[in-house]
Amino acid sequence: MSRGLGHDAWSLVLWDGRSAGSDSPRFTVTLASHAAIDRLLGGVPEKAFGRAYVEGLISVEPLALFLEPLAAAPISQLFRAWPPILAALLALGGRPRAAPVAGAEVRLRGIRHSRRRDAEAVRHHYDLPPEFYALFLDRSLTYSSAYFEAPDVDLETAQRSKLEHVCRKLRLRPGEALLDIGCGWGSLLIHAAEHHDVRAVGITLSGAQVDEARRRIRERGLEDRVEVRLADYRDDNGAYDAVASIGMVEHVGRKKLDVYSAAVHRSLRPGGRALIHGITMRPGIVWNRASFNDAFAFPDGEIEDIGLMIREYERSGLEVRDVESLREHYEMTLRHWSRRLDAHWDEAVRIAGEARALVWRLYMTGAAVSFRLGMLNVHQTLAVRPDLQGRSNVPLTRADWYT
Repeated sequence: MSRGLGHDAWSLVLWDGRSAGSDSPRFTVTLASHAAIDRLLGGVPEKAFGRAYVEGLISVEPLALFLEPLAAAPISQLFRAWPPILAALLALGGRPRAAPVAGAEVRLRGIRHSRRRDAEAVRHHYDLPPEFYALFLDRSLTYSSAYFEAPDVDLETAQRSKLEHVCRKLRLRPGEALLDIGCGWGSLLIHAAEHHDVRAVGITLSGAQVDEARRRIRERGLEDRVEVRLADYRDDNGAYDAVASIGMVEHVGRKKLDVYSAAVHRSLRPGGRALIHGITMRPGIVWNRASFNDAFAFPDGEIEDIGLMIREYERSGLEVRDVESLREHYEMTLRHWSRRLDAHWDEAVRIAGEARALVWRLYMTGAAVSFRLGMLNVHQTLAVRPDLQGRSNVPLTRADWYT
């Protein structure tokens, strides 16, 4: 494995107490039982490791220091390293076991990115009890990158800053109508109604999110101004002065980006503004559909490069006015979330079960590594639907965003 990592400063501990490796390891891999060997032989490396990890057969501490060299290594280096690893696993008496992990691994049915399958994928990712997400998110349950105005800002403040940043970019005015596509638990809807006096509608495919968002809206007495619906972005959701879509475009898929872009355009009145906030990836990286994330954490998710996405937005008739990278912000956000999850680990296991809790630990740690190394990014794209005279109806500068 050292060949794949590019260094040998790590240690290995077997189930019988034997150990090998560095006296000053950067991280330690522990195999809890012989079944870990069987799991590692039972599929493509990333998914096989993920199965062993979420079953508690393998533990790695610190996890990030194990994932970083793997993420940074050239793919050719990893390919060369894998056959000797397989030989070592077989020499230890391993017998391949490829069965899915019950309750944690998803196997979706139907056509990829059909309405039914998209709804099933969203429910797998979001339909855990809201109490689970509350263990690591901020009080508003904002599940997307925060906006840190300084490195030492706390998560609650950074998430309020992000919600306000979105509202300022959209230049919301009292009495306007806002649509939030993929509204989560309603944090942007509530913020926009309370601080910018708009009427807001949110849509999501998660019934659990609808229930929690409606509860939070009632708690704040906003039922007359804020509505949350169980709906698809492809539905006719009405026409609005502004559209936000925060952390939802990752669910769309490349083949549906044109449909999604057309839906955003259709949902805007002439002269309206749209802000699409989504994870992107470095051009040239191939999205792995046999990955741990696809099987356990974010089924059917697809990440595209920002250039491709901008072209699709503009083909639909939108005019892109601004693109901002928040890459460092998302790494910081994920590190906050990971620390909070670990701090409430026993409660996370009680609510979600150990396997699902371990899925989230591996998912968020791996994502933070990818953002730090620049493999992933997150971009906010501001676009407008010009009016019939071709006017964008936006100021000449961005000065009002930072006043």
